[in-house]
Amino acid sequence: MLQLRPGCECCNKDLPPDSADARICTFECTFCSDCTDTVLKGICPNCGGELVARPRRPADKLAKYPASTERVFNENCLADHTHPR
Repeated sequence: MLQLRPGCECCNKDLPPDSADARICTFECTFCSDCTDTVLKGICPNCGGELVARPRRPADKLAKYPASTERVFNENCLADHTHPR
């Protein structure tokens, strides 16, 4: 079952479980669509995998299978991906 992490790992934007803005890779790294499109160019910076729309869990299943509360945030993500190396 997907963790449905609560925020973007790059900009720390809130991504509730019903958010159509969330993107994930196969390791469930989680990013918002803005960071995915403009900063990361659709590629997960952690594993190199493709970032795709995160499925939304039906509301009636969230009570029994709640979203994760574990927040992962890389404070250097934006700087690492917006400046030439």
